[in-house]
Order: sequence, then structure tokens, then C-alpha cells
Amino acid sequence: MPSRFREFSSFSVGDVETFSKTIGEADIVLFAGVSGDTYPLHLDAEYAKTTRFGQRVAHGMLSASLLSTVNALMLGTPGGLYVEQTLQFRRPVFIGDTLTARSELVALDPAKRRLHCKTTVVNQHGKLVVDGTAVLQKD
Repeated sequence: MPSRFREFSSFSVGDVETFSKTIGEADIVLFAGVSGDTYPLHLDAEYAKTTRFGQRVAHGMLSASLLSTVNALMLGTPGGLYVEQTLQFRRPVFIGDTLTARSELVALDPAKRRLHCKTTVVNQHGKLVVDGTAVLQKD
């Protein structure tokens, strides 16, 4: 992630950051190891075939974790804190999907030095997989 400092006064409603990543086998296995979430839908292809998805599905929180990157890009480095995130999972993510996370600044709270952002993750077809809101605290 490139290092760039941003003063609070440099932020404007409408500022946007994006980050894209293709989800691979290693991402799912490593996320299972880090999170402890070894649910068979994520790791067992034979089990996943019996589900409504018909194949393995990436962890929802793996998809949502890309929002951490775009929110850090929004803050700049050194920057501040990720204070709050709401999430709604809209559709599954499969191995090989390319996700693009986006954070858009929708409101500023100068008294608290907070940035309120609309956050989304879409797949390579432009379909929404995760959406929500974030609150960032600027140093």
C-alpha cells in the first residue's frame, strides 16, 4: 500500500478509493487458518457440491476484509483508526472471482475528525457481494 499522508482538511465528500483482488485457493485456506473458520462449505469440495451453491464459497469475512484495505487507503498513512463497519452479504464469492472493494466518503464530522463512508465489494460481473458503511477516525 503506498504511503501518503492526508490532512483532515484535504478530504471531500465524494472522495473514492478502490482495491481489487482475485480470490484463490490459498486465500481461502489461509483465511480459514487465521480465522479458525473451517466450515466445510469453504474447504470441502465434496460437501460444497451438496449445497445450493454447488461449489466451495469464500468466507464472507474474507470478501469483507478487502474493505479494510480501501479504508486504509482513504485514511492515508500514517492515518487514523477504523472505528466502525456495518456489513450485508449479498451473494457468494467463488474461487477465481475478482473482487473490487470501494469506499466512498459520504459525510465528514469535523468536530470528531470522522469520515463516514459507503462501502461496497463487487465481483468481476459488477454484482454486489458485500455492502455497508464505515466510520474512520482521522489522527
